[in-house]
Amino acid sequence: MTTLFISDLHLDPARPEVTRLFGEFVDNEARQAEALYILGDLFEAWVGDDDPSETGAFVAEKLKALAESGVPVFFMHGNRDFLVGEDYARRAGMTLLADPTLIDLYGKPVLLMHGDLLCTDDTAYQQFRAMTRNPAWQQQFLSQPLTARLAFAQQARAASQARQGELREAGTMETITDVSPQTVDETFARYDIDTIIHGHTHRPAIHREPAPAKAGHARTRIVLGDWYEQGSVLRVDADGVELAKL
Repeated sequence: MTTLFISDLHLDPARPEVTRLFGEFVDNEARQAEALYILGDLFEAWVGDDDPSETGAFVAEKLKALAESGVPVFFMHGNRDFLVGEDYARRAGMTLLADPTLIDLYGKPVLLMHGDLLCTDDTAYQQFRAMTRNPAWQQQFLSQPLTARLAFAQQARAASQARQGELREAGTMETITDVSPQTVDETFARYDIDTIIHGHTHRPAIHREPAPAKAGHARTRIVLGDWYEQGSVLRVDADGVELAKL
């Protein structure tokens, strides 16, 4: 059987066609899988489990049915949906994973990440991430009325788009928002693994790197694709991997 990995769907009421594509994927290919891993940014924004959006309800219904059919569903927070909580996870039949998480994948240790922790050259984002992942900040934020939280999400999205425009104008978008090679090397060494699967950067690829002298074995870093133009899925079985578009 095949284990499936997806990330960066950025599901949003403004893009219903992508939500429908996700539903079809869950109802069809995912039903035949051994497990489904969602490595963050399932939603464009998530301001709390009391969000009444039809998109959130649709996704929960589809994933719950998948889990009840016997396919385990695992979810790791991304930089857009880090407030997905235990309540929504129960509604969707998902198991929440820490970032990063080490799993055994067909007898091989593999490190799963959303990917933003590897982008350490983006210091402004890392500061924002540290603030918003603080439990005290999250508790204070979630105590606000839903309307205030939704307004904050819109402001944060606008600020992010403005900053990306500034980086493009300065010619630093590609380097600042991608992974840091040094951080990638340190992560491989810290966890003593040779395979990392992550999303976040929207640069789908399978990077195969020669073995560093001190490591003694080759390394593979698989970057999942986003779902802005089409679906993207990583299929893994005992015989190998396939990174494909839907």
